[in-house]
This record gives sequence, C-alpha cells and structure tokens, in this order.
Amino acid sequence: MRPQTFELVRYTDISGVSGTGVVAEGCVFTDGSVALRWHGANPSTAVWPDLDSILAVHGHGGATVVRWLDVSEMEPVPGTDLLPGELTHLLATGRRSHQPPAVASA
Repeated sequence: MRPQTFELVRYTDISGVSGTGVVAEGCVFTDGSVALRWHGANPSTAVWPDLDSILAVHGHGGATVVRWLDVSEMEPVPGTDLLPGELTHLLATGRRSHQPPAVASA
C-alpha cells in the first residue's frame, strides 16, 4: 500500500475565498493522516488527522468533494463499483463525487 493522491474540487465557493474548480491537492498517507496544499494567491500546506476532518471543515455540505488521482491502484469497496472516498462521499451527500451538485431551476 502507498499514499493516495487527490484534488479538492469546489463546485460552489461558500466563503468567497477559494473560488471554484480544483482548489487544493493532497495526499492520504498509509496511516490515514493527510497533507493538503491549497492553491490560489495565498497558498498554504496543512497536515490533518484524516480526510473526514478536512471535509468536515472545508466540504461545505457537498460543495467541495474529493477527486482521487491514483484510482488505478485503489481497491473498490466490496459489493460496489465505488472507491473508498467515493463511497464515503456518497453516503454523506447522496451524490457521486465526480458529478456536480444538481442546480434547482425556478
């Protein structure tokens, strides 16, 4: 097993600071800890205990999702066609991580 890399993709910029699109990149280490590097005018790097902690703070209720980059080496969750992070996101939000949130029409 080796560290898994990902991007944080933001569909809606709730805070008005980070913008939308790929706003950060990160790596989940084999012990579950995560290094996260923010993009933008004031880039920064932080270490978190786990990915759930990052999404609790920066996920904004599904407005920001994880897009895994090393998917060819990850094992799907048994009984699904989902990778571990996608399953977590789907259970938390009801949406697959690669699909933008639905926009309500008037």
